[in-house]
Amino acid sequence: MSARPRHLLRGTGAAIAVAVTLSGCTQKATSDDGAVSVTASDSACKVSETEIPAGHVTLALENKGSKVTEVYVLFPDDRIAAERENIGPGTKATLVTELKAGDYEIACKPGMKGDGIRQKVTLTGKNTAATRSPEADTAVASYRSYVLKQAEQTLPKAKAFTDAVKAGDIEQAKKLYAPSRIGWERTEPVAESFGDIDPKVDVREDGLEDGQDPKTDWTGWHRLEKALWQEKKIGAREKALADQLMADLNDWVRKVGTAEITPTSIANGAKELLDEVASGKVTGEEERYSHTDLVDFKANLEGAQKSYDLLKPVARKNDASLAKELDKQFAALTKQLDAYRTDNGADEDSYTYTSYDKVPEVERKELSDGVNALAEPLSKLAAAVAK
Repeated sequence: MSARPRHLLRGTGAAIAVAVTLSGCTQKATSDDGAVSVTASDSACKVSETEIPAGHVTLALENKGSKVTEVYVLFPDDRIAAERENIGPGTKATLVTELKAGDYEIACKPGMKGDGIRQKVTLTGKNTAATRSPEADTAVASYRSYVLKQAEQTLPKAKAFTDAVKAGDIEQAKKLYAPSRIGWERTEPVAESFGDIDPKVDVREDGLEDGQDPKTDWTGWHRLEKALWQEKKIGAREKALADQLMADLNDWVRKVGTAEITPTSIANGAKELLDEVASGKVTGEEERYSHTDLVDFKANLEGAQKSYDLLKPVARKNDASLAKELDKQFAALTKQLDAYRTDNGADEDSYTYTSYDKVPEVERKELSDGVNALAEPLSKLAAAVAK
């Protein structure tokens, strides 16, 4: 997945908070539709309102800086309540989420590295989740079960992969590498919400923070991927990394059941999965050594599809035309991607696809266009379920 580290989420208190002084701490948002404005630059993160009614919250995001940025809403313990990634310079975006009453921080992360610039906010009043429809409650419960199942099913596949690494069996480890990642890729936004797990298991070398040494600080799947495909060797360091990967994945499974899940977080997570495809899989950057990008692509798409399918009863009721368009675009992209599938399609938990280095640039562009065609209506799903 993400090459972007989550070191933003590891610190606490004044050591990581970059205070932004605003005049009038309780000033109202200027947006006519009641959205809270968040204006990011390379050195500031200005929030128009620091006391916000709990419930469904809309953040109108604008990046006035020169770098691509990310915006997070963080719980006091630094878990992610909501996020929007890849906001380009001079562009705007909208983040719709559901937040309970309490204290939070809104963080802007220019350049997508470092600790981020933070502003404390307070959600006031009562949470409107009590008024959720039965369909929305069902979606939340079902998604929680899905995420836990994917995490638990990942462990034996990851163990088979790491056992092969520890045995020094390079060819077997190569075969088991991509299947070991499917459950993670399907539910990655939930895994990322814990902050410290993602940079341990899924960061790429170029995603390390300044000052981190790839020889000692780079861990997880992609470090082992490089050893298997580029370095073509397994030594003591790689065997230790295999044990570390299993320890970190077990930590993920222990935590995943405690994730904060709401209808809007499910919808935003679906969009994040498509963003992952656009920023890493279609470009070939994610699996740069193994070229198994299309396996990750498929898993991301399946995770987004599952999220949408669970929310469809709510979305169809609130915005029937959007649901119809999403049905169409999910089917189209699935068909487009599966043209590259190389197995018989019988096993949905272990599949193979054409090595991505064999996919011509013109076809990569077609895949990218398909992703964009789905991403546009998918970006409206959170607003639809929040109606």
